[in-house]
Amino acid sequence: MSNAPQIGIIMGSQSDLRVMKEAAEVLESLNVSFDLTVVSAHRTPERLFDYAHNARVKGLKVIIAGAGGAAHLPGMVASLTTLPVIGVPIKSSNSIDGWDSVLSILQMPGGVPVATVALDGAKNAGILAAQIIGISDNQLAEKLQVYKENLKEKVIQSVKDLAKNGWK
Repeated sequence: MSNAPQIGIIMGSQSDLRVMKEAAEVLESLNVSFDLTVVSAHRTPERLFDYAHNARVKGLKVIIAGAGGAAHLPGMVASLTTLPVIGVPIKSSNSIDGWDSVLSILQMPGGVPVATVALDGAKNAGILAAQIIGISDNQLAEKLQVYKENLKEKVIQSVKDLAKNGWK
């Protein structure tokens, strides 16, 4: 990985790391540089403003923002930057089965888009962020193609394994 981060991974609290580490892991596997930190929309609003306003200057190309409960972090970041923001709703201890987080991130007003992945779907957020960067990075696009081919091979192997056991 190069030293300058291309993707910012932020979360509302350290307890969200159990989910958000999946985005980091997939980016590491693709050799995509990132930074990862806690930025609370409610407890550290000045930090949120600073992070969002300086993201492009730092060289970030995409921001992945995970939050539980009221989940304002992705939308607030999206309101402060022109970079693509991918929201990860997190089922947290203070959430209503995660629905509050899903709807808070999904139902953004016109003009402030946040790409939203599934509840606790940080892995997909990492892949989507890499795909966005892969638009202009052919080496990364090739790695993503290999990743997709490996997914296909896993399914084909599952079919073969089932057939060996007499299942069709």
